[in-house]
Amino acid sequence: MRSLITSIPVHQTVELLKLEADAINQAAQRLQLDQLERALTLLANCQGKIVLTGVGKSGIVAQKIAATLNSIGIVSVYLHPCDALHGDLGIVTASDVIMLLSNSGETEELVEMIPHLKHRRVPMIAILGNIHSTIADRADAVLDATVDREACPLNLAPTTSTTVALAIGDALAMTLMQMRGITPEDFAVNHPAGRLGKRLTLKVGDLMCTGSENFILHPQASWIEVVSAITLGGSGAVNIVDEKEQQLVGLITDGDLRRWIQKTKPAELQSLNAGRIMTANPVTVTPDILAYDALKLMEDRPSQISVLPVVNAQQHCLGLIRLHDIIRVGL
Repeated sequence: MRSLITSIPVHQTVELLKLEADAINQAAQRLQLDQLERALTLLANCQGKIVLTGVGKSGIVAQKIAATLNSIGIVSVYLHPCDALHGDLGIVTASDVIMLLSNSGETEELVEMIPHLKHRRVPMIAILGNIHSTIADRADAVLDATVDREACPLNLAPTTSTTVALAIGDALAMTLMQMRGITPEDFAVNHPAGRLGKRLTLKVGDLMCTGSENFILHPQASWIEVVSAITLGGSGAVNIVDEKEQQLVGLITDGDLRRWIQKTKPAELQSLNAGRIMTANPVTVTPDILAYDALKLMEDRPSQISVLPVVNAQQHCLGLIRLHDIIRVGL
């Protein structure tokens, strides 16, 4: 049996992190600017998709770079070289650009793919740990990902080399992001489940209460009718509209209702109607504004509100948007 480890080399972990950080810094200095410019030109002018390929750990890095490009709206796919050589090369066209990742620059499957890529006239960018290699000789642009040694104590496991290749891929993606003028709104479109995506894409119309949940009353409605509408609607409020024009004239929340009942004498309750209870000319929103802007409208005011009527350009009621509806989706 192996003896239990009694000494934990924490300082070695820190030094290995520094080693990988230094390798990235050296890679930045080692990159040939003419090759980098050529690669960025090919990527920026790509009329199709960006195809990434590699074997083993390089393949995993290629998948991550493809995922990063997709996340910023640049259509990319990962293609395994073995699958490519057995039929999947059909997804690659002359309008695409392919990026080949290999530490040795001699990966057999990638070398075997190259003649077929040449036949299809597909531009090739290579991220390589050996720029004096077969793949380097045949690629249209070569990005030097050479490292002096791996972080592995045996200098065997792909560690520093994959970190550098990934860093180069990330740097290319972020440069393309700037070149294409990708905005936070563009980014959010591809991240609809994230908080940023929701803030920049979800609109009031996506979240508002409509139909059976949105009860509308006229000013002449009795306070009992108001109670019933708020209770059945389940939105905590009811819109009050002009009987003739059907335009919004007020809003009654359950809080408004309670306060009016409390201060009204029992003998006068029979004459209490929606027109007296309502808040006239309430703050409203349209369905096409961002839900996050509606949230700010509710909160960024001296007295916060928890519900807003939703109206169209003619001030006709479409529904209600509640603070609860917005917070529930993670905004």
